[in-house]
Amino acid sequence: MKKNVLTLVGILVTACVSAQVAVLKHGFNEPGNILIADQFNNRVIEADPDGQIVWQFGLGPNDFSPQSIIGCNDAQRVGPFTLMAGTGTPPGVIPQAPDGAVDNRVILVDPFGNIVWQYGQFGQTGDGPDLLSSPVQNTWLPNADVLITDQGNNRIIEVDLKKRIVWQYPGSNTNMSDQLSGPNSAELLENGHILIADQGNNRAIEVTRADKIVKTFTAHDTVSIVAFASRLPNGDTLLTDSGNARIVEVNANDQVVWQYFTDTNPLSIAAPLPTRAVRLENGDTLISDQFNNRVIEVNKAKHIVADYGLPLDDGNNVGYGLKSTQDGLYAPYDAKVVGDYTGLTPPFGF
Repeated sequence: MKKNVLTLVGILVTACVSAQVAVLKHGFNEPGNILIADQFNNRVIEADPDGQIVWQFGLGPNDFSPQSIIGCNDAQRVGPFTLMAGTGTPPGVIPQAPDGAVDNRVILVDPFGNIVWQYGQFGQTGDGPDLLSSPVQNTWLPNADVLITDQGNNRIIEVDLKKRIVWQYPGSNTNMSDQLSGPNSAELLENGHILIADQGNNRAIEVTRADKIVKTFTAHDTVSIVAFASRLPNGDTLLTDSGNARIVEVNANDQVVWQYFTDTNPLSIAAPLPTRAVRLENGDTLISDQFNNRVIEVNKAKHIVADYGLPLDDGNNVGYGLKSTQDGLYAPYDAKVVGDYTGLTPPFGF
């Protein structure tokens, strides 16, 4: 990295130490807490295992200003900082914003809600320098670059801290069959490849830095709307098969070895469209069951061992509260356990 980038990282490290001293006494950033991108509540929250909210960024479902993160689809804890993707709200989706609200930012926020780094602009859409179109996911890389899934532009870009695009897919690959259609996530694998949830093409693909697809995962052509993909420590790949309300684990031969459906409860809506499933260190799977307005933790035996949000009520369980997740969530899009990067790209150590 360049000297000025190292300087910026040093500033973040210094801020990190002071921030931890200031807020950890209140339960902030404790390993085991749950970080939730509470999409249409326009916020990111951190809750303890009992669901008590210990931190929040965003002012709620009726705020559509830059002080909130509008339609947040992804959040990741990086040291004491939080990286989050504001995707905005399309017209006609929620009553609070009938005309929609545009937010195309990836931001890094300190524990006090200050934006310390940003790529993309609030209220602007584009594909030029420092512009995005529906960035649905962000991954902080070990080299301090940020991998951004720029869904509206059908691309994955890697951006350095000076806001330069240093790599992108499809990049040099012009084969029609290799192009992306509404990608929904990208993770850096240990072998240096990038694992992409190519949502509109109903697949996950593993691509090289030379823009070549080397593996494709479809659970033998049974998935529909792949919203997330991650590589597990055992070499399997975990897919969020959103169109089938299913979480499915496939092996290297694309064979199904485990699956879980989020729509089997009679009080579930017909198409909950789960958006994220991450495998935890304890072997459980944390699922963002989007339009069932809940986050659930499921064990290998397919039993729900923890849940966040109001009880299922055929979609009538939207809620918002400042104290507990049990006061309700609003289409949570992403959830991760603080300090647990099982299957995910770990950021560099702050």
